[in-house]
Amino acid sequence: MLYKTNAKSLLVTAAFVSWALLLANILLAAESTRQGGGPMLAFPYIHNFLTVIFIASVFLYQRLSAENLKGIDFIGYLWNLFSKAGIAAYLSVALFLAYRLTTDYANLTSTLLLHIVYHVNFGLLVLFLAKAFYIWRQLLLYHKNKFLQIAWDWFELLLGATLLLTLFNFNYTSYVFLPLLALLVFYILFLCTNLKWVAYLTFNKKSRSLVLLGAILLSCYIFARFFWQFTDSKEILVDYTDVGFLLLAMLFVGLYTLAAFLVSLFSLPTSSVFEQKSEDLLNFQRLSQSIQQGQSEAQVYDTLFESTVKASDASAAWLEVSKNNNMQTSHLLNITHEQIKAISHLLQAYKLHNIDYINNNLDRNPGFKELSLPWKSFIILPIKTSTRTFGILYLLKDIENGFDRETINVLRTFTNQTILTTENLRLVAESLQNERYKEELKIASQVQDSLIPKTFPVDSWFEISTHAMAAKEVGGDFYDFLQLSESRIAIIIGDVSGKGISAAFHMAQMKGIFHGLMQQDMPPSEFMKQANSALSRCLEKTSFITSALYIIDYRMKGFMFARAGHCHTLYYNAMMDDAFYFQTDGLGLGIIRDKSYSNHIREMYYDYNPDDVMVIYTDGIIEARSPENEEYGEDRLQYMLKQTYHLEADDIKHAIINDLLDFTGPDNLYDDQTLLVIKFKDSQPNI
Repeated sequence: MLYKTNAKSLLVTAAFVSWALLLANILLAAESTRQGGGPMLAFPYIHNFLTVIFIASVFLYQRLSAENLKGIDFIGYLWNLFSKAGIAAYLSVALFLAYRLTTDYANLTSTLLLHIVYHVNFGLLVLFLAKAFYIWRQLLLYHKNKFLQIAWDWFELLLGATLLLTLFNFNYTSYVFLPLLALLVFYILFLCTNLKWVAYLTFNKKSRSLVLLGAILLSCYIFARFFWQFTDSKEILVDYTDVGFLLLAMLFVGLYTLAAFLVSLFSLPTSSVFEQKSEDLLNFQRLSQSIQQGQSEAQVYDTLFESTVKASDASAAWLEVSKNNNMQTSHLLNITHEQIKAISHLLQAYKLHNIDYINNNLDRNPGFKELSLPWKSFIILPIKTSTRTFGILYLLKDIENGFDRETINVLRTFTNQTILTTENLRLVAESLQNERYKEELKIASQVQDSLIPKTFPVDSWFEISTHAMAAKEVGGDFYDFLQLSESRIAIIIGDVSGKGISAAFHMAQMKGIFHGLMQQDMPPSEFMKQANSALSRCLEKTSFITSALYIIDYRMKGFMFARAGHCHTLYYNAMMDDAFYFQTDGLGLGIIRDKSYSNHIREMYYDYNPDDVMVIYTDGIIEARSPENEEYGEDRLQYMLKQTYHLEADDIKHAIINDLLDFTGPDNLYDDQTLLVIKFKDSQPNI
């Protein structure tokens, strides 16, 4: 820290002294010209040397100062740039106008005063460019990778090398240097495409950023206009537009500012969509955490009603909740009881009052048309299981086709999570009335059973067979799937640390997060990063979840996956006739609870072949022990796959499980065991 302070002080001194000497040299030359001498600078190479020293000192000072700028307050970065440097352009205008008014009023021409104004503006320009250059560097390198860091380091080095042209008084427009400068221009265009930080601005912040970026763009224009008007002017002895470094720096600053302005402007209409997605995810978390936060059913329904209205942008809505086997209206939005009664009578007449129903064209339905309702789209979302109805949610919109497929999927995910949360709340309430330990195990077992899908999709291009066995009434293993499209399916497997009801509740949270995030169809590595962020807010500090996510695409004949501390995937490649483990990096969810977690997740893509086999499992398989306390291990599992790869997926699974039982013996299950066997086929999918 002391070293940086001393270095910055030295750079400030060097910048001030070099600028003052430059001014003195220019004024002496101007005075000599005024008295009849030739318009030549004394010691031009010394003048070039001082120019380079001044520019380098200011840029190095700003480079050191920029290291103190941290965090994700992007509006703060822009305000810092405008308030401390961008405003210099407006001071430049004020100074030049003052000069013009003074000379015009006094009807005189002052060469010395003009040179002073020009040189002061030169200092302001260098200050502005240096500040903007390193502010943009901080933003450009946000979410950087190794390639981008190297690209920037080379850009700084090449740009700094152009100062040598000024130092040795070379003409940068010559045929020798012009191609190199042209390449630098293309380099700048490439760097200006790195604008990831803009995506993290909300609608309000983007609006504010447009104002600040516009002001900074205007600063660039003011400086460019001022110095351009004095290019090759006989009034000025020194033309700083001949400094190639400044032209390239101005080009970078101006283009990056323009790119950020345009990206912010054109992404402004979609900002609300991404904000809504983030709010949907937050509401999923709120519903998932209802039990841990000790909320009541009424509070869960409050969250459901508020979340679904916002997610669908409904014009009107009401919620009916079952109390003592009677449906009672608990929530209202922009609708009267008389209108609800009229709609309910019509739904009962059509026998639609307790089913999942969507009508995006109410005007075309004679019954609804007779009611003269102000709404044109209508959806009914029952909140029920096969044995119990908790409530019914009704949403209306005043436009046709108001409920698209994506919105409906989000709404159903909300209601499904509400069902799970409500069931868990009721199970917890029941457990408090009975023997606590036994009821806790029963509740957790029911929650776990509801989380694990009973069937997987069946198609001609792959087979899948599953096995799950809990060591006790409550298990910590979890797997699920989501059909992303006709050709793509996401499969997740996980293991919650610890046992008991808390593990079951964390699995419920993981299910909600999985279905909520994967509605956006994100890659596995991004899912792990966002899931870690979501779980970090609700997992106990001593808890974590290992997981692996696979996205299989039959059209691409491949799959991508990422593992978060979970067991390595066992794979048999039919073309190579070899069984092996994918050795990929990954860290459990909830172990690191800050942004550095993204450094611990890696994504892998692999092309599959017909008759390839993938075995996914939890540690209860390979850590199972024999009566002699020997571990089953990865090698034995790999050996079993080599012996059975030619069988169907179901037969492979049974062979492995039977071998595992022979190894451990009966009644020797110490940990939950989950096994998924996927075998790829050569047939075309059934679409």
